[in-house]
Amino acid sequence: MEVYVVPIGQDQYELYFEPSTGAESEAEQVGGFIGRLGARFAEMIRAAESRRLDKQPAPGSWVTRLQERSLGWVAQRISEQRLLWSLRRQTAASAVHPQDMAFEHVLTLIRRTLRRDFERHRLWLVIDTAGLIASGPLALVPGPNVLAYFFAFRVCGHWLSMRGATRGLHRVAWSGRPCSSLTELRALPSLAPAEREARIRDVADRLRLQHLATFFARVAVRHA
Repeated sequence: MEVYVVPIGQDQYELYFEPSTGAESEAEQVGGFIGRLGARFAEMIRAAESRRLDKQPAPGSWVTRLQERSLGWVAQRISEQRLLWSLRRQTAASAVHPQDMAFEHVLTLIRRTLRRDFERHRLWLVIDTAGLIASGPLALVPGPNVLAYFFAFRVCGHWLSMRGATRGLHRVAWSGRPCSSLTELRALPSLAPAEREARIRDVADRLRLQHLATFFARVAVRHA
């Protein structure tokens, strides 16, 4: 498993992981109740995403359109948790990092990020569990209880993320691999938008990371 340490500024970094092409979603690979819930929710998300890519309006009432907007938001959150979900099954991982960073610094950064993520997901686990309990009465309303699916999947997702963060901190053996292409990203936030987009897409193509440009744009804006 390769985890990319992506510079989004002079002293700011985010961890990035991209599953192999054609891989099933982590949620759908989990067995039992969580797996069935994940498969059902993933099906709903794919339907909403398909309509968005085809530029088709969501059918039905404003409630349906609101539900699909919510599913699109959840789909984004799922992509952000794939790293932690994947770490649950790992015993070793390679940190691909900018060439000008020492591995000791990289390892400290990874552990600090994983501890931060564990605490964040633990907090949201409590909040979303309360939301799941509160959504119970909506089961009496005809049609799928999308709100319950929303909270149930988030609860499962936070639990899996906590497990992944714990394993990454205590069970995964980390190694480092310097990468000159990642070093080029350090100066990108200061470039004009058009030039920045062209440079990040060039780096993404070289590293064969299909969604790196989208990830970089999102986190760069968040940290701006």
